[in-house]
Amino acid sequence: KACRGRQRPDDYFNYNTDGCEGDTAEDRKSQDGSETMPFIDESPTMSPHLCARGQDGEAVSPTPPEGLLPRGGIEKGLEMKKLVLSGFLASEEIYINQLEALLLPMKPLKATATTSKPVLTVEQIDTIFFMIQDIFEIHKEFYDALSPNIQQWDEKVTVGHLFQKLASQLGVYKAFVDNYKVAVETAEKCSQANSQFQKISENLKVKGPKESKDCTTSATMEALLYKPIDRVTRSTLVLHDLLKHTPKDHPDFPLLQDALRISQNFLSSINEEIDPRRTAVTTPKGEVRQLVKDGFLVEVSEGTRKLRHVFLFTDLLLCAKMKKAAVGRHQQYECKWYIPLADLSFQTLDDSDSLPHVQTLPEHEIEEMKIKISSIKSEIQKEKKAQKAQSRNVDRLRKKMNEQESCLLLHSPTIPFRIHNKHGKSYLFLLSSDYERSEWRESIQKLQKKDLQACVLSSVELQVLTGSCFKLRTVHNIPVTSNKDDDESPGLYGFLHVIVHKATGFKESANLYCTLEVDSFGYFVSKAKTRVFRDTTEPQWNEEFEIELEGSQCLRILCYKSKLNKDDNEIVDKIMGKGQVQLDPQTVQSKNWHMDVIEMNGIKVEFSMKFTSRDLSLKRTPSKKQSGVFGVKISVVTKRERSKVPYIVRQCIEEVEKRGIDEVGIYRISGVATDIQALKAAFDANTKDILVMLSDMDINAIAGTLKLYFRELPEPLLTDRLYPAFMEGIALSDPAAKENCMMHLLRSLPDPNLITFLTLLEHLKRVAEKEPVNKMSLHNLATVFGPTLLRPSESESSKAHITLASDIWSHDVMAQVQVLLYYLQHPPISFAELKKNTLYFSTDV
Repeated sequence: KACRGRQRPDDYFNYNTDGCEGDTAEDRKSQDGSETMPFIDESPTMSPHLCARGQDGEAVSPTPPEGLLPRGGIEKGLEMKKLVLSGFLASEEIYINQLEALLLPMKPLKATATTSKPVLTVEQIDTIFFMIQDIFEIHKEFYDALSPNIQQWDEKVTVGHLFQKLASQLGVYKAFVDNYKVAVETAEKCSQANSQFQKISENLKVKGPKESKDCTTSATMEALLYKPIDRVTRSTLVLHDLLKHTPKDHPDFPLLQDALRISQNFLSSINEEIDPRRTAVTTPKGEVRQLVKDGFLVEVSEGTRKLRHVFLFTDLLLCAKMKKAAVGRHQQYECKWYIPLADLSFQTLDDSDSLPHVQTLPEHEIEEMKIKISSIKSEIQKEKKAQKAQSRNVDRLRKKMNEQESCLLLHSPTIPFRIHNKHGKSYLFLLSSDYERSEWRESIQKLQKKDLQACVLSSVELQVLTGSCFKLRTVHNIPVTSNKDDDESPGLYGFLHVIVHKATGFKESANLYCTLEVDSFGYFVSKAKTRVFRDTTEPQWNEEFEIELEGSQCLRILCYKSKLNKDDNEIVDKIMGKGQVQLDPQTVQSKNWHMDVIEMNGIKVEFSMKFTSRDLSLKRTPSKKQSGVFGVKISVVTKRERSKVPYIVRQCIEEVEKRGIDEVGIYRISGVATDIQALKAAFDANTKDILVMLSDMDINAIAGTLKLYFRELPEPLLTDRLYPAFMEGIALSDPAAKENCMMHLLRSLPDPNLITFLTLLEHLKRVAEKEPVNKMSLHNLATVFGPTLLRPSESESSKAHITLASDIWSHDVMAQVQVLLYYLQHPPISFAELKKNTLYFSTDV
C-alpha cells in the first residue's frame, strides 16, 4: 500500500452493493473508532459463489434505485460515473499486472520442458496456466480502450459497448473455472516435488501502478490463480454502480444493463461448480479466509437480549443480525461488529457482577412458555390427524409456536460469555450451557495459536464478507421445533437412566466430577452431577441417574476439575473434556443397558444408559410387600406408624430444610440412583440406622427419595377418584368458582392424604422462599411435583386413550402442574379450617 504513489480516485468512492447511496460517517468508522475511507484495492474480497449477488444475497438489480440521479443532477451523476470508472481502471491495471506476473515464468518453464532437465512437463504447464494468456489479452484490450475515454471525459463519452464486449467473452472464464481446481492441485503437487518450481511459485513479482514503476510486491501462485475468479465479481459490482449513475436515456444504459445481465447469468451458473470453496472468502493478502464455526447466540446489548448469528472465520469473529426481508426477497445479514482474532481476549465474569442490568423474565413466564409450546404441538398433531385438516390452521399454529419458541430461546440462557477487543469494547453473550461456551472458546483459542495479524476491513470488504455469510453459514435456522421437517424425530419423552462408570486418561491427580445435560425446548439443561472424586487420575463413580426427557435428542457429558483458587479461597471448576451422544430411540429403547464410551481431549468416560418411555415409567405398581412404605397405600402406612404424616415424608423434609434448602436445583437435579435405592431399602426395612444414613447421604439423593415415594404410591396422593374433578376445577375461569371447587376437593381427600399434602405444600413454599439462592421457584417445584402427586394409577390413565408421549406431556401433565401451582400460590391452608367448613360446603355444593 505504501507503494501506490498518489491516491487513486477509487480511494474516495465506496462501492455499495445494497442499493444505498453510500456509507454514513458512522458506517465509515473502523472498529477502533477512527474514520476510514474505503478503497478498491488489488486484493480479492469475494468468493466465487457470491458472485452474482450483492451484499444482501439478492441478485444485483440492473435498474438504479429511484431518485439517485435527479437529486445530484445529470452532471453530478456523470462525475460519479467517472469516479467509478477511474477506480475500476486503476484496479484493472493492477489485475493485468497480476496476470502478467503469472505469465512471466510460463515462457522459461516451457523452454525447459523439452530439455533433458525439465522443471515441469508441457502437460503440467498447460494445466496450471490454462487460459491465463487469453484472459490477459481480453483485459489488456479492454484497458487500452477504456483508458483514453476517461482521460477525455465528457457527457458524450460512451463505454457501455466495452463492458458489453467484456461480458460477452466470459466463456473464457467458464473454461478457466472448470479447470481451476485441477490447476491449483497440480501447482501444489509440483511445488512439493520440485524445489525449483516451489521457489518460483512462492515468490512471483507483481508490478505496481505506472506512477511507481520501481515498486513490486510478492505473491504466491495460488493467490494469483484465484484473481480471475474474483475479478468477475468486481466487474459485476462495478456494472451495478455504473447503472446507478447513468441516466436512463443515455446510450450506455441499455448496453450496461445487457452486460450486467450476462455477468449475472454467468456467475449464477458457476456458483454450484465452485462448491468446494463455499466456506471460504479471501483476505486482503489473497489468502483463504475459512468459515470455521457459526451459530445463533444471545447477545446482551444495552441491557436487552438480542438474537445474533455469530460467524467465526480463521482470522476474525463477526457478529451479525438477520435483517427483515421484504416479501419475495432473500434474507440478508447486517454486521453489528467484528473483532480480529489477533485482538480478541476473554474476560471472566464473577457471579457477584454476573449480569448487571440484563433483561430477565420471571421463572413462571419461562414455564408458561413451555406449557404453551407443548399445547400448540399437541394441537398441530390433532390438526394433522383430522381428515379434513386445513394446512392454513397448521401454518397458523406453527407460526404461533415459532413465536413462543423463539422467545423462550432468547430468554432462557444465563451463562455469561464475555469477549473483549483490546482496541475497543467488550461484548457479552448469554449461553444455555457450559458446553457451548467451552466450544466457542476452544475454537477461537485454537485459531489464535497461529501467527495472526490484526486485520482492518474496509467498508466494502466488510459489506462483501457480511454478504457472504448468507451462503457460507452452516446453521440455517434457530433451533426451534417449528423449523424442523415433519419427518424429523420429535425426540424422546420419558426417563433416561444413566450410569456414569469411570473416566481414564488424566495426566495428573485432581478432584474430578461429571455433569450430564440433555436438550429441551431447543436448548440444553444441566440434569445431574456426579460426586467429586478426590485426588485421582482414575475416578470410578459408578453412579446412576434418572433424567427426565422432554423431546430430547442428545445427551452431553462434561468432565470438570475442581480446585481451590488461592487468591480468593474460592473453588474454581475447569472443563477437562466434553462429549455428546445422540439418543437414538432404537438403541436406547431396549430393556437392557446400552454401554458406551465418550472420548474427550484424550479422556475417556465410560457410561451406560437405557430409556423408559413416559407412559411406561409413570405406571403406579402396588408393592407386593405391604410391610414396607414404598408402593403401599398412605392410609396403611400412617395407621401402622400411628402417625398423621408418613415417617419417610417427615424425615426427608426435615433433612432437606436442614441442609438442602440453599442447594441450587434442589428437587430438580437428579440424585444418584444407587443412593436413592439404598435409602428406599432402608425405609422399607425400617432400619434403625436410617437417621445416620440420612445425615451422611448427598442431599439430592434424599430429595430424590421423597419424589420416588410419592411416585410409587399405588394411587396418587390426591387420589384417582378425585382426579377428573381436579382437572375440571383447574380449568374453571371464574376465580370464585375455582376457589370454591379447589377447596372443596381438598376437603374431600382422606385425612392422611390431606395432612400429608398440606405438610408437603408448606415445605415447598419454604423452599421457594430461597429461590434467589436455590433457583427453585414455585413454578419449578410445581413442575417437579405436580405429575408425581396427581398422575392417576394405571387403571385410571388407560381410560384416557392417550397415544402420543408428547400429548401426555402437553395436556395431562401441564394440568397437573397447574393444580399444584394453584395451591402453592394460595394463602396458607389450615387443616382445621378446612374441616370446620366441611359440613357447610358439602351441603352447599
